[in-house]
Amino acid sequence: MAFGNGGSSSLIVSFGEMLIDFVPTVSGVSLAEAPGFLKAPGGAPANVAIAVARLGGKAAFVGKLGDDEFGHMLAGILKENGVSGEGINFDKGARTALAFVTLRADGEREFMFYRNPSADMLLSPEELNLDLIRSAKVFHYGSISLIVEPCRSAHIKAMEAAKAAGVLLSYDPNLRLPLWPSAEEARKQILSIWDIADIIKVSDVELEFLTGSNKIDDESAMSLWHPNLKLLLVTLGEKGCNYYTKNFHGSVPAFHVNTVDTTGAGDSFVGALLCKIVDNQAILEDEARLKEVLRFACACGAITTTKKGAIPALPTESDALSLIKGGE
Repeated sequence: MAFGNGGSSSLIVSFGEMLIDFVPTVSGVSLAEAPGFLKAPGGAPANVAIAVARLGGKAAFVGKLGDDEFGHMLAGILKENGVSGEGINFDKGARTALAFVTLRADGEREFMFYRNPSADMLLSPEELNLDLIRSAKVFHYGSISLIVEPCRSAHIKAMEAAKAAGVLLSYDPNLRLPLWPSAEEARKQILSIWDIADIIKVSDVELEFLTGSNKIDDESAMSLWHPNLKLLLVTLGEKGCNYYTKNFHGSVPAFHVNTVDTTGAGDSFVGALLCKIVDNQAILEDEARLKEVLRFACACGAITTTKKGAIPALPTESDALSLIKGGE
């Protein structure tokens, strides 16, 4: 599946990590108490790419996997889900990243990571498929790829190449504090690339972390505004999301579902949003249409919480439309 070299006008390229989450076979226990684990492919940027493809969009993933059984399994999962692997590199010396993720009784997650270093951290600027990145309409990324070199330099180079080519930049910091040397470093690095993004999505917890305030309100959100920004989104879990643009702001309610596991809900939300605006960025300036798109994105996020693991739970367009219809 070749989308590079200008082959697709609607391509969404997702950059960063793909890994394997090991999830306890029973919910509501600590990692130490878990009797066994199921392997679930994950990594926020890869989840976003698959979310886009599942909804009928064109997606490619740029990142590095270990040249091992797990790395080839993950590349296979991208391919099976219709995501182009043109931007994937394999590292012969480092393993694919692993994360042990426990779902507490309240459905929230605790993480333990094995990255010492993992292959995704070793992507170098020279290994980037810049033609693929420049051929995108949207370039999406997180902040985990900023933690160490050489991946940090690869991230900056990819982002700058996309920006120079007129690609819309989408940023979901996806804070994972255990991976950073300190909270201060996490805040500093996450904000170091803040002003280049066109769309930024943060969770309520990330808003509190980045602003140092314990308030989830318009004033706190707008303190993160920057002049190049077209859309700032604050996701609020079961309370939906707040949106901010240069000319208007408001909120969209969530859909109420039976939540089993919140893994991937934010990625599903982002994938749905990007899918709907990739060919029509004017939606970002039309409040009624933007609200409709965010309602669709909230439906996709909600559906993703109804099953364990991110990728198996990512919805199709018809799944989302039937939830919206049922909620009307």
